[in-house]
Amino acid sequence: QVQLVESGGGLVQSGGSLRLSCVVSGSTIRHHTMGWYRQAPEKQRESVAIIHPDGNTDYEDAVKGRFTISRDNAKTTVRLQMNSLRAEDTAIYYCNYANQPSPWGQGTQVTVSS
Repeated sequence: QVQLVESGGGLVQSGGSLRLSCVVSGSTIRHHTMGWYRQAPEKQRESVAIIHPDGNTDYEDAVKGRFTISRDNAKTTVRLQMNSLRAEDTAIYYCNYANQPSPWGQGTQVTVSS
């Protein structure tokens, strides 16, 4: 059974940084496009960043230049470095397989105070 466990969230001031991690167990990530997603209160879940098996990345316009997604296939881990955080980045952050999502994990809460 695939499990996704996100961590690294917290409370940070506007302009600050956080590094999120997602550890996948029960499966590999090596050949899969992986993504980070977020859901703000009363909003739908949205894609934030994806990373392809070859390392190419795509970002939502609002986070370009501020967020960096990376992967460690050997550790089945996907990370999201978030810099220059803004209040509008406040959300629960999740990771998942981009093309065939597994059951969602608990996510990790990111709260940015203005």
